[in-house]
Amino acid sequence: MAEPQPSFLASPSRPKLKLPSGAADTHVHVFGPHRIFPFAEGRPFTPADAPKEKLFALHAMLGIRHCVIVQSTCHGFDNRAVADAIAAKNGDYCGVALVAPTVDDSELRRLDSQGFCGVRFNFMSHLGRGPGIEDALALTPRLAKLGWHLQVHFEGSFIDELAPWLKRSAVPVVIDHMGRVDASLGLEQPAFRRLLDLMRDPRFRVKVSGSERISRRPSPWEDAIPFARTLVAEFGDRCFWGSDWPHPNLAAIPDDGVLVDLLAEIAPSDKQRQTLLVDNPRRFYRFKR
Repeated sequence: MAEPQPSFLASPSRPKLKLPSGAADTHVHVFGPHRIFPFAEGRPFTPADAPKEKLFALHAMLGIRHCVIVQSTCHGFDNRAVADAIAAKNGDYCGVALVAPTVDDSELRRLDSQGFCGVRFNFMSHLGRGPGIEDALALTPRLAKLGWHLQVHFEGSFIDELAPWLKRSAVPVVIDHMGRVDASLGLEQPAFRRLLDLMRDPRFRVKVSGSERISRRPSPWEDAIPFARTLVAEFGDRCFWGSDWPHPNLAAIPDDGVLVDLLAEIAPSDKQRQTLLVDNPRRFYRFKR
């Protein structure tokens, strides 16, 4: 069987936009290296290695200081690859774990000591069937004891089903990739209106990441920009941005420099970018420095 090919560009372009000092990328993954951190049995996909050194080099080039590394389903509940990358950055990076809903409190405390500050649950058909939303919500009182948050990744078509449950969360809820709406359906589509309704609850946050995932056009994914810009304009103090490096499960590999330059349209003013990239992540995530 052929080795998987990298899902990221070897030499992404240097962005024209200069990011504010202390900028944070709040959504990335690390894969492997699988010789050290094997991929999980029964994983929904097998990526090429995307180790921490590649991520660190990208962030140095883009001008990014802080980062949130999100555990990937290809590693299952073995969060060691993320913990290893966090440890190498001495408090500048933190993590979001994947755990079973029945995880022991001692394991949550151990992850907390390693720099994790939240748990992610996926409700995506292509990632396979995982725990149900009721199981995720049952875990949140235990997350509250640690000051953690719940992160959710769901298909836009699931938002009506999930929204009533998410409102019961005992901890803040972070919604990935603008709720994975279909950008071709426009700003008035029911799924996006429901996302805006959720965001009126101050316990919710949203990542204006994934333009390349919700778009139905090629780079630079112009149909996705109005969604991100609307969220920043209406809920600017509760939005985060992420690159989603190394871009798994996409037909076309995005250029990270282009993704950064989209921020000039998503958050047009210097003040908006300062809030989105520096102030919001600094308040919410556990960057030690």
